[in-house]
Parts: sequence; C-alpha cells; structure tokens
Amino acid sequence: MQVNMRLADFIRAEIEPILEDWDAFAKTIFSARQMGKSGLRDHAREMLLEIADDLDSHQSDSERSAKSQGRGPEDGEESWAEVHGGDRQTSGFSVMDTVSEFRALRASVVSHWTKAYPTVAGQQLEDLTRFHEAIDQAVAESLEQYATEKEMETRLFGAILVASPDPIYVLDLEGRFIYANKATADLFALAPEAIIGQTTFDLGFPFAEDFKHNLERVIADQSFFRGKFVHTFASGKGERFEYLLAPVLDAHQHTEAIVCISRDITEQALAEEKIWHNAHHDLLTGLPNRRLFLDRLEQEVKHANRSSLSLAVLFMDLDGFKEVNDSFGHEVGDRLLSDVAARLNDCVREVDTVARMGGDEFTVILTGVKQRKDVELVAQTIIDALAKLFLGAQQSVQITVSVGISFYPQDADTPVALLEAADKAMYSAKDSGSNRMCFYAASC
Repeated sequence: MQVNMRLADFIRAEIEPILEDWDAFAKTIFSARQMGKSGLRDHAREMLLEIADDLDSHQSDSERSAKSQGRGPEDGEESWAEVHGGDRQTSGFSVMDTVSEFRALRASVVSHWTKAYPTVAGQQLEDLTRFHEAIDQAVAESLEQYATEKEMETRLFGAILVASPDPIYVLDLEGRFIYANKATADLFALAPEAIIGQTTFDLGFPFAEDFKHNLERVIADQSFFRGKFVHTFASGKGERFEYLLAPVLDAHQHTEAIVCISRDITEQALAEEKIWHNAHHDLLTGLPNRRLFLDRLEQEVKHANRSSLSLAVLFMDLDGFKEVNDSFGHEVGDRLLSDVAARLNDCVREVDTVARMGGDEFTVILTGVKQRKDVELVAQTIIDALAKLFLGAQQSVQITVSVGISFYPQDADTPVALLEAADKAMYSAKDSGSNRMCFYAASC
C-alpha cells in the first residue's frame, strides 16, 4: 500500500472491510435486526463512494465551513444521505438509530485508516478533516429528510385519525385517555378536553372493569386483544361494539401506551342474531324449531346427569287439526298454530322449553322433575288449555291434543332416544282415543 494514498482512494479500495465492520454495528440497532445484509447496506456503499468523490473535489474555505455545520451545496438533486434518512424513517428507525449508523460509518472508516496510517499529516490529515465534515453534512441531510418524512407521516396519520369514522384513542398505563379522535368525542358526546386524563371508570362506562382487565393483559403480555361490549353512549349512538387493544412500545421495547380502535357493529350483530334466530326458530310461531330443541335437550340431559336430576319430554300432536285446515283454510290453520304456541308457553315455567317440530307437532322439555305426578299435572294442564275454544275473527274452532311423555334417565339416556320414546307414547295416546296423555312403556 502506498504511503501517500489519499483517503478517497483508500475508501474505494477498502470499502468491503469497512462495510463488514458497519454491518456488525448495525445489527445492534433493534429496527435493523430483521433486515438482511442488502437492506442494511442499501445506502452505505453509495454514501461512502459519494464522500470519496467529494474528497477528490476542490472546495473553498467557505464551502468547507458550511459543510462542517451540515450545510452542503444545493444542487437540486437528492443525496444518498437524504435517501437514507427517508427510508430509515419508513423502516421504523428512531432519530438516534439513524445518527448511530453514521457514527458507526465514521468509526469504521477512521479505524481502518488509522490502522493503515498510524501517523497522518499533510494532505492525509486534511483528507481526514474533510471526511469528518462530509459525514457531518450527511448526518444533517439525512436527519432533515427524516424530519420531513416524519412530519408528512404525522400529517397523514393525523388526517386519517380525524377522518376515521371509528373511535380511536390512546391510553396511558393507568388507563387514562391521552388522545381521542373526533369520532370518539362524538360517540361519547364529550369535548376532547373532557375526555383527556379520564379513565373509563371516571366516565361511568359499565364495561370499565372488563376493559381495565384487558388493558392489563395487553400491557403485561405486549399482545393484541380483541373484545366486545354492549353499551349505548350519551350520544345515542351504537349498542354493540368490538374493539382492538394494541401496545405502543418505546425504543427499549417497553409498553408506554395502548391504542384502542373500536367499531360500532350494532347493525351487523343484529343482522347475525336475526339470521341465527331464523335458523333456530319456527317462523310462524316464534318457538324453537327441531334443531334448537335437540340442542337444548342435549344441554339439559348433560345438566341432569351432573345434578343427578330427572327431566321429562312431552311430545304432542293436535287432534283434528287437519280437518280445521281443510275446512277453513291455511290462514285459519296458521292462526290456530300460533294460538296453540301461546297457550303452551302459558302452561309451563320460563325455564322449560316449548318447541314446534313441524306441522301440528309440538314438544316440551320439563327440567328438574322430581315426581311423576308433577309431569302429569303439567300434561293435564296442557290438555285442558288446548281443549278450550279458539276464538278467531271470522271463525272459532276447537281441537284436542294427544300427549306422549318420556323420562330421563328411566326411559332413555340420549336426546334422540328420549324424543323417540315420547313420540311412541304420543301415538299410544292417540290410538287410545286422543285428548289424553300416555307415559312411555306404560298402558294408557
């Protein structure tokens, strides 16, 4: 190596070892840990070569003075330092991360240079001074671009927050509001200054306890959390809401705040509930249909098994319904079925289940049964209630009902078997003359 090699030529010749040292340092920056070598070096090589070219150029004393203060000549073109600053801001680097990169680049060049030339003087000393000035300028250009990009990002983010129809707010580690967008203020029917510094407890929200618990989970685990709550705010808006909690991490990866984005899902929730209701209920009578009846029966069997209790299933078929339908038409028949459903509900407790299985067949689940006579009493009440005249706007009709009864666990121990047993008992009742009850495996 020549004794009088210029620093510019040295940088070009030793650029790979210089970059290797720089790579090692860059990986200590959190935002850079997930970046590959190409991502880390994306601008470093170009910046070094740009600095080498700058060292070869003639500069006046005033130009050098400006450069040492971070002010380079304005040529209208974006420098590699500016490109670097903008990209690093986008990649999540902090200002200190970006400055540290330039410090590492400076240290790597100086380390290699001083190892090759322990004593520098004359032109080499001047080159080293100009190199420091060029690095200072690169730092200034990079940070200026970083700040420009950051300001634009802040403006864009602010515009998004203001325009967002969803309430978005930021809470500190104690659950106090430190930011609330316009949608939040409109939903709460409060001015922003009346929200800031308050907690959900202070604002009197009934979901505050659950919300606080979920906040603590997000802070402790640094995890995301999706939740729901039901509440109508003072603005009169909403009823069902879903929300997302996300931690905000500082440079040391400690949680410093929590962002919450909530959304009014009232229409969606009600639509989903309507779809579910229609899929599980009889559209004419509003009673549970076969699907929901069997699901409830399965749950009641499990409960009875755990509690060592008994339950009864009543299977009912209307006597004379076909004649009513044929004589007076389906409109009268539909009205009769709806009235039957209402009378059945009046004959049982709220904890019991009345369902329409289809056509003129109905079922009842009686829970917590202790004695056979209690079930017999309910069945007789149903028979008496349905035997009474049904008064219509244009036509009054009268029917009777045949009732079959099965018990868990005496007659069957599965939902389907219980239903089949009650069905068989119902047919026995109908064969015995109708308008009566029959217990499974017993003579009527």
